Amino acid sequence: MGYAEFSQRGHGIHLRQFSRAFIAEDELGERVVFVSADAGMMGHAVKRDVIDLLQQKYGDVYRMENVVLSGTHSHSVPSGFLMSFLYDIASLGFVPQNFNALVEGITLSIVRAHESMRAGRLYVSETEVQEASINRSPSAYENNPKKERAQYRDYTDKKLVQLRFVDAADGRIMGAINWFAVHPTSMNKTNCYLSSDNVGYASLLLEQEMNPGSLPGRGEFVGAVASSNLGDVSPNVMGPKCEKTGLPCDLLTSSCPSGAGLCIASGPGRDMFDSAKLIGGRIFAAAKKLLKSPDGRELRGHVSYAHQFVDMTQAVVPYHNLTTDEWHEVRGCYPAMGYSFAAGTTDGPGAFDFRQAMLTDTTFWNTARDFIAVPTEDDKECHAPKPILLATGRTTFSYEAQPKIVPVQVLVLGDLAIAAVPAEFTTMSGRRLRKAIEDASMEAGGKKVQVVIAGLSNMYTSYVATPEEYAIQRYEGASTLYGPHTLTIYLHHFSALMKAIIDGVKVEEGPSPPFEDYKQITLSTGVVFDGHPFRMYFGDVQEQPQESYHKGDLVRASFVAGNPRNNLMHEKTYFTVEKLVAPDSWKVVATDANWETRFRWIRKSTLFAYSDIEFDWQTDEQTEQGTYRIQHFGYWRYILGGTYPYNVGLGSIPDDLGGIFRDEICLITPSVGQGSKCWSRSNLEVRSLAQSRSGVGVVSLGPASVESLVGSWTNNPKVISSNPEVDGSLGVKRGLQLPQQSSLRTPSFE
Repeated sequence: MGYAEFSQRGHGIHLRQFSRAFIAEDELGERVVFVSADAGMMGHAVKRDVIDLLQQKYGDVYRMENVVLSGTHSHSVPSGFLMSFLYDIASLGFVPQNFNALVEGITLSIVRAHESMRAGRLYVSETEVQEASINRSPSAYENNPKKERAQYRDYTDKKLVQLRFVDAADGRIMGAINWFAVHPTSMNKTNCYLSSDNVGYASLLLEQEMNPGSLPGRGEFVGAVASSNLGDVSPNVMGPKCEKTGLPCDLLTSSCPSGAGLCIASGPGRDMFDSAKLIGGRIFAAAKKLLKSPDGRELRGHVSYAHQFVDMTQAVVPYHNLTTDEWHEVRGCYPAMGYSFAAGTTDGPGAFDFRQAMLTDTTFWNTARDFIAVPTEDDKECHAPKPILLATGRTTFSYEAQPKIVPVQVLVLGDLAIAAVPAEFTTMSGRRLRKAIEDASMEAGGKKVQVVIAGLSNMYTSYVATPEEYAIQRYEGASTLYGPHTLTIYLHHFSALMKAIIDGVKVEEGPSPPFEDYKQITLSTGVVFDGHPFRMYFGDVQEQPQESYHKGDLVRASFVAGNPRNNLMHEKTYFTVEKLVAPDSWKVVATDANWETRFRWIRKSTLFAYSDIEFDWQTDEQTEQGTYRIQHFGYWRYILGGTYPYNVGLGSIPDDLGGIFRDEICLITPSVGQGSKCWSRSNLEVRSLAQSRSGVGVVSLGPASVESLVGSWTNNPKVISSNPEVDGSLGVKRGLQLPQQSSLRTPSFE
């Protein structure tokens, strides 16, 4: 999701999704939770159900007020979980499997954090990340007051803020949250692999650095790269160009002359995978620098929080015009999207004849709009100068097209305030929000606080541009839902929350978002059945590897397979790469969560439901010479009902993985010219109906595995948590331990 591209249908895994949970508690027992999930954004219903599951287990320890769920905003992850018509339309409506995977995986990450708390300390530090981001709407940014812009060196926030969790007993770094503002759009709209993109890769690199020798999702250290005010921030640092001529695009409209193609920005790599790797590597290098540095301010004090729901359509707040220095009242509007919304961005251009910075409407598109919903004259006046393309607040579908009631939330850890925003704030919107919260703390008699913005948290409501940026009507302004003073309303309510925290006053809950689960439309069908070709069975090898491989070669094998959606492989994997380390002893060196691996599901026949799965393993100079094998694990669906693991191979089946594997034995040689042999084991069929152990869901939340990936085909959280020190400093407790028997346990063979 993210690009809202109907042709972008998932067909495999590049990088798995993870949920990473962190819990902090002070000496008074006040507790907060922050979760960064490799998801496009977060939905209110997801958070609501996560809270419900946690309260079934722990009572009212975890509530709407003290839990923040933040999405990283990868555009290459499953959709269909937001329960808003417009946001779920690209997935053909609500997708229960995707929704449940998020709820169960996030819940499990928090549960494991809760069950593994230990005393510790919190430290905050910051650095800059260069050459990882540019502003994709500079013409809108430049419409902000010159005096305000002069306070900042860059058009984007280059600062990475790290919250470090340290074990009080031995000083070990147990985890870190790294907030950095950049869109995870290195993987473009042509990508059909599930991927956590650049920030997900940065998280994996950080965890591999701190957990040497561990597989993705394993090891004690947990590192999250979380979203911030990324609304107008692109990782495609080479900038936008006309795709057919290579010439610069029009600065205001991001358009190209006739025949010059679309205006598309590109990253620093040779392709989108390489760009994601390079941008992720730059973020990782900055985060690693902070982890390795002894510097950092220890957070001391108490944990506090405030949360409120706000009806944006009824909000009336005071507004200070920075240009005229005048004050007056402004209001929110019913949600609506402008013409430039349909133009897309330079990260992912839209369709038809739409351009950015459109300030006039057309009869043709207004007529088409009115078939869906007709904006009132008040809507048009309220949203001006935005020409309304979609009057989403006036639709009469069975459920909301876009939310009207939104959550605002602040967590405070000592002198660090985390502002959880339910949208994509632009660079300057984020700067104004941070300043507003800082000022509110001082005005209420509190101490000076450092503010970080947790983007795409708790609910999704598109973009928030400044009133000045809104006037230009680039994509971000056209996608600012509640009119030109959307930001003004947020500034007012976040300031009020901060003042309430300082004053020790409990805020009103506000109006609850509507419960619309039963109204959801689902047009995406599940798996009906799986078939296999005559004289073949699930797991049979379709494509044998080559006879020899050298370092740097791509190893590929394909198998007859069932649909991956038959089993999301929570805490498991669809394949492993294993190295022979001793006679009959194999070590897993890679899974489908590693950067160097990739799998693709291929539908061979719709009528007979034949499918193949193609596995790639990219070796490099760091690949050790030796003998390797690839194991595949899968499930097939019977036409009369039921899903069953298939396994064809030698020796015993791993207890925790279950399902099929077929051995591929390969000798990797150090250089070209030194040949090696690769072959497939014999076709010994061993069929089993034994179910694999579940890795998610409250009924099976045991200490089974460190993972539980979230996604349409996968589901995987990791956690860290915290608790107080007796000296009054913020306490940190570690969230999970590597189990003795993990879901990726190496099998032994006879």
